[in-house]
Amino acid sequence: MSVDIDVTDQSWLAGLRASLSEEFAVQTTRLKELTEISADTGDPGEAHNRAALVAATRHSLEQISGALRRIAEDSYGRCETCDKPIPAERLEVLPHARFCVPCQQKHPR
Repeated sequence: MSVDIDVTDQSWLAGLRASLSEEFAVQTTRLKELTEISADTGDPGEAHNRAALVAATRHSLEQISGALRRIAEDSYGRCETCDKPIPAERLEVLPHARFCVPCQQKHPR
């Protein structure tokens, strides 16, 4: 089931901005908690898992920040490579998408 998305619809963008801002706050709290964990159990596997979680959370924050920046700059929903509109279905699944599928496949990032 697909929902029509109009990236020029200000009320839709406001809702997306609010949702992304809320997720940013959640991820920021998660990152703070992960970096404040000081209990060294001596288990290298646990330390590795924590490092992976920190990296994934930082990446998520970067993606959210980028989407919020593109909304503010009125460039949200356009491919950064070819400047064509990113299909609504892609934005439904990946609201932080920077590229259309063909450009993403040509230049995996």
